[in-house]
Amino acid sequence: MPDLRDAWRALRRTPLVTAVAVLSLALGIGANTAMFSIVDTLILRTLPVPHAGRLALVSQGKDFSSLTNPIWESLRDRPSLFDGAFAWGGARFNLARGGEVDPVDGLYVSGDMFDVLGVRAQIGRTLLPSDDKRGGGSEGLVAVISDSYWRRHYGASPDVIGRGILLSQTAFTIVGVTPPGFFGPEVGRSFDVAVPLGAEAAVRGAESILDRRSTWWLGVMVRLRPGQTLAQATAALRAVQPQVRDATMPETYRQESRDRYLADPLQLHPAASGTSSLRSEYRRPLLTLMAVVGLVLLIACGNIANLLLARATARRHELSVRQALGASRWRLARQLLAESVLLSVVGAAVGILFAVWGSRLLVSQLSTASEPVVLALALDWRMFGFTALVAVTTALLFGTLPALRASRARPMEAMREQGRGNSSDGRIGLGGGLVVAQVALSLALVVGAGLFVRTFAALSSVPLGFDRDQVLVVNLSVQTSATDSTRRADLFERVRQAALATPGVSQAAISMVTPVSGSTWNDAVWVDGAPPLPEEQRLTNINLLSPDWFATYGTRLIAGRDIDERDRAGAPLAAVVNQTFAKHFFGAKNPIGQMVRREGNAKNPDRVYQVVGLAEDAVYVSLRDTVPPTMYLALPQNMEGPTFAALSVRSDGPSPSALARPLGVAIAAVDPALSFTVKTLAGQVDDSLSQERLVALLSGFFGVLALLLAGLGLYGVTAYSVSRRRAELGIRMALGSAPADVLRLVLARVAALVAVGVVSGALLAWGLSRLVASLLYGLSPQDPLTFAGGATLLVAVGVAAGWIPARRASRIDPATVLREE
Repeated sequence: MPDLRDAWRALRRTPLVTAVAVLSLALGIGANTAMFSIVDTLILRTLPVPHAGRLALVSQGKDFSSLTNPIWESLRDRPSLFDGAFAWGGARFNLARGGEVDPVDGLYVSGDMFDVLGVRAQIGRTLLPSDDKRGGGSEGLVAVISDSYWRRHYGASPDVIGRGILLSQTAFTIVGVTPPGFFGPEVGRSFDVAVPLGAEAAVRGAESILDRRSTWWLGVMVRLRPGQTLAQATAALRAVQPQVRDATMPETYRQESRDRYLADPLQLHPAASGTSSLRSEYRRPLLTLMAVVGLVLLIACGNIANLLLARATARRHELSVRQALGASRWRLARQLLAESVLLSVVGAAVGILFAVWGSRLLVSQLSTASEPVVLALALDWRMFGFTALVAVTTALLFGTLPALRASRARPMEAMREQGRGNSSDGRIGLGGGLVVAQVALSLALVVGAGLFVRTFAALSSVPLGFDRDQVLVVNLSVQTSATDSTRRADLFERVRQAALATPGVSQAAISMVTPVSGSTWNDAVWVDGAPPLPEEQRLTNINLLSPDWFATYGTRLIAGRDIDERDRAGAPLAAVVNQTFAKHFFGAKNPIGQMVRREGNAKNPDRVYQVVGLAEDAVYVSLRDTVPPTMYLALPQNMEGPTFAALSVRSDGPSPSALARPLGVAIAAVDPALSFTVKTLAGQVDDSLSQERLVALLSGFFGVLALLLAGLGLYGVTAYSVSRRRAELGIRMALGSAPADVLRLVLARVAALVAVGVVSGALLAWGLSRLVASLLYGLSPQDPLTFAGGATLLVAVGVAAGWIPARRASRIDPATVLREE
């Protein structure tokens, strides 16, 4: 305790040094804690349920994949395999009765999910197997709501039990509220309302997918019996796989697909930490950023170590007096270590505040309007424990060496040095070494930041093949409409015509897929008479669309014609293909007039299309991927009664979002029961780059921070060196050295430190850059321009940091210095 009291007094005597050290530590520790909280919640932490280690995920093949409801029911009917099993599927229910969607995040869950997970309701009850009946159980259609939804929408009122809630025009009764902190089996996503799986038939009606053997939409998780290993459970699952496959074979599969379905093994994967699409998408970027903030903290430690070295050297007289009065070297080292620990504790306390703000900012950057990210980032013992560990580690990193060095001062030697400079102080070499390390680490971070920023810039400038800035996308759903399924294509056409009549709309079109929306649809195709291709090379992306789709998106037609009114139901089947499709299937031949066969199935025959148009290549799913072969088909000819479609309108004004309200009025005039969501195409494209934007933003921020810390370190070492060499420099100038000579002398040392640091940093960056190659786009991990730019930036910062003390040295008055001596 006396050591800490003395340390506090010592730190108060140098407030500027203390403030710089605390700020550097707060940023370093806070950034590390913020990143750890995200990584811990998304990747490391187990689900907040009892005995999470006994959970396993069922999938096909090595990676997680969804299953069909018939497969789930087949597994459910074999309860002896495991201690329990459940299934779930994501949903977005609509609270509105029509018009613009009022979405609520939901789950379809099997009736025993809560029991298998060991989750109890905080009020009311959870769902039961008896609720999971098609059409509802004895109490009708029931729902369970989450704690957060209960508090947001019902003010945490206990009389919520028994109230009704309308989900996508279907009435449910609330029977329970889940406990705080329970978000479901998928990390990164949460639910507001959970309803039984059997209720899907009531919500979707004739479009129910419960009995569809080729609709893959459910996650299935099992709980192993006590003592049952994953290998034993997998063997038990494989033993019943032939019966499961036979009972759930999709009727529409061809023989090739049937053989593959029968042979594809069911797998079990450990699921203590749940499942997460967000985890698989962001694991590598987050771990990369975790390494980045770790390097930033190391740079900060080097900076503070230099500050403490300079401060300890300035206190050599004080420390020598203490030794002369009987203080041991250990006592002095302990005192200096106490100061380091106190700095770390204060820096960690401020860093916690920064971490709370930073982690929430990170989550907001991960979220998009259509896919909000929900992570439990509350302050807990794990976060405090990590922060404490980082604080202790940093205290040892930056405090140990200065403390040991200062405690070695000999009393008589330090007292003789009091009052005059000494150019031979070895601390200059040690401080210079720390600066070299800082420059090297900073260059590695700056190069990394440059690679990520240039990746984001390259993706942002990818030729899209369409105009992103003038298009508004309205996603339509007819689930709540009374229109007969055979007339839905006509309904969508009336919506299109109503949109065209809206002021400010120059073009309008309907399609099943919009670019980079996250949705995709592909089928196998081939050309009669052409050499046979393997199945994976016959897969082609498909889009169904109305007339004027290419004009709406600004996609150029190179040859032939667009889909138009001639391509109605019953007319010869027409298709427009993109350049990649034409090259892949026709080579150098003119595609116009060629016939393309689209693979059917056991129930439906193949369909033969005539190519009537050739469109330029346009991005379909991802900006990172090469443009795939794509075939555009006339919507009325290819789907009877589509449930969902997208209305895309081209604005003739400066802002397409201004059309949202008038389009809503126009859609309601056609059918007030239609529900819809509105989004600009530019926003849709931007959302597809959320990962790259996050990595570029954070790596750029930490790269700039590393530059500032390296510059401060270089400035501090150079300024201290000048102050220690005042006598030498004064004598040089008295003997005839010009100010320019002194300037060159000081800057030469700065240049040497920067040069060694840049060379070391370039080698470090060269090795580390290969680890992030998969995150880059359009450039090599060892891109010479990025390396040269990073090195130039470091040199510029080094020159700027060294110029101020060097210029001050060149203005020393020799007479004044000699009188001081």
